[in-house]
Amino acid sequence: MGEFLSLLPPQAALETFLAAFSASLETETIPTEQSLGRVSATNIVAPHALPSFSRSTVDGYAVRAKDTHGASEGLPAFLKVVGEVQMGTQAEIPLGVGECAIIHTGGMLPADADAVVMVEQTQQASGNEIEVFKAAASGQNMLKAGEDVEADAQILAAGVTLRPAEIGGLMAMGVTTVTVTKRPTVGILSSGDEVIPPSQMIGPGQVRDINSYTLRALVEQHGGIANNYPIIPDNPDDFRNAATKALAENDVVIFTAGSSVSVRDLTAETIDNLGAPGVLVHGVNVRPGKPTILAVADGKPVIGLPGNPVSALVIANIFVTATIQKLSGLASTPLKAQIPAKLMLNLSSQSGREDWIAVKLTETPDGYIADPVFGKSNLIFTLTRAD
Repeated sequence: MGEFLSLLPPQAALETFLAAFSASLETETIPTEQSLGRVSATNIVAPHALPSFSRSTVDGYAVRAKDTHGASEGLPAFLKVVGEVQMGTQAEIPLGVGECAIIHTGGMLPADADAVVMVEQTQQASGNEIEVFKAAASGQNMLKAGEDVEADAQILAAGVTLRPAEIGGLMAMGVTTVTVTKRPTVGILSSGDEVIPPSQMIGPGQVRDINSYTLRALVEQHGGIANNYPIIPDNPDDFRNAATKALAENDVVIFTAGSSVSVRDLTAETIDNLGAPGVLVHGVNVRPGKPTILAVADGKPVIGLPGNPVSALVIANIFVTATIQKLSGLASTPLKAQIPAKLMLNLSSQSGREDWIAVKLTETPDGYIADPVFGKSNLIFTLTRAD
């Protein structure tokens, strides 16, 4: 089949690819404490208000705010202490005019109290009286019932990645299990007569397999389950059999070599014959990574990555991560962290092409400086030296 007849910009290629397959979201229910990084499959509403009762945010005295109006160091308000709120118990201390109750951080406010005076703004007077040196406003130093979340309000939407904050919020509501989408499985195929497992000693003309392992890490980092297959020799039958097996056993298939302009290239032909509609994109206007293949075979996404390790990681960050996100049911594309930095030298790019360049960042009083780390796309330590 013809190659690079029409190089698509990366974004156009990605949109074409993602539109060509759908996500059949299977779900499972797991303990909330084990849900870090998983994607929620359903909307969850609050079973009760949070906080479920009005409580103090400081150590001090529960008061009726109007009893402290006008209080100052020169003219303090005098309040009678009528009790102490015990932690973890119902506050059943009635407050009358000019009365207050000792309360600790997190303690439940008595029904008649509408503010808390910090202990630092008070002084013991005589007997069971205190002097208040600063007026309190209604609602001061306290959380009202339902101030965080009201009962029956939505606390988690479907399609959200669960972070520590979401897990904590669910636990605060007593939601100890959560329904999430199943993690998509990704079959990783590496090929080449010259490629050997990392555990073997290198012979003449041989290279150790890098891509299977960098891609496995990337897949798992973004929420997928990686399945690595044995290295495929450059034989059409072996190629076809391995691809067919991986497609049957996974939600996504990635080829990590064989997508360069080579007479020995079997990837494009193999992918195109896996199932309809076949290859959608063969060539992306990006450097490194131009010889990228994007295809769909019988509803499953298939990606052919360049063989060079740097190229493979750059392209995987664009296309593989987006594929996993869609198959995981993410409702929106995650934000990517960016840092403004000044390049240490000018860089040019071919018109219409998107270039990805590794840099080392150095923080200075005037901001970050980005020092390009140059290296050919088959040199993996170019990336280890970069940020």
